[in-house]
Amino acid sequence: MSLAEEAAAQVRAWLYDGTIGRNDFHSVPEIAHRLGMSRSPVREGLLGLAEAGLIEFVPKRGFRAVRPTGQDIAEIFALRLALEPDAAAHAARVGSADLLAGLRRQLAAMRGAADRDDDAAFTAADEHLHAAILDQAGNRRLTALIAGLRDTTRLIGASTADRSRSRADILAEHEPIVAAVEAADPDRAAHEMRTHLLATGRLLIQQAQDDGDASARACWESLVGRTAQV
Repeated sequence: MSLAEEAAAQVRAWLYDGTIGRNDFHSVPEIAHRLGMSRSPVREGLLGLAEAGLIEFVPKRGFRAVRPTGQDIAEIFALRLALEPDAAAHAARVGSADLLAGLRRQLAAMRGAADRDDDAAFTAADEHLHAAILDQAGNRRLTALIAGLRDTTRLIGASTADRSRSRADILAEHEPIVAAVEAADPDRAAHEMRTHLLATGRLLIQQAQDDGDASARACWESLVGRTAQV
């Protein structure tokens, strides 16, 4: 990785684990000092995070983490629902032995991480599983786009794990997706992916509503609700 990529990766990790809080402002010089880097690669890395919607710069104050709203959640899942079920169907049509082996490995990694109560490893395996399916489309921008949307979702505080559902519940939603890809059943793969995304999105919207975003459910219904039948 370049220095800018290293800086972005470390700041992203700090955003996820709360080292960089949502309500605090931070500066490029501060982060450069903490990382032991010059300001230029740190600034470049932070600009990349800003473009991905993870942080925002405020004139004369520095940058802070972005906390997505119910509107953001609805927009993110409207996009994911438009893209990922088709990607799962494509993976089922063209999936190779290497893909299937990779998907099984990620399911095993999720299962082991759930048993160890290892949130970081569980999330990483979940992301790798989705990325492996998306990669079958041969469109790097598609994979990168979904990765960015997942990044933004995580900054809500937003894993649903251990708040709205257990890791075992999340694993159970991924198993039928992989089974459908293994069975070379495109329609079923698309259906299972859609079911999983809708379950996740609805839980996050409910969390946003419970946390005080009174418009969260209306945003979901406006952007997703009319096409949310599975």
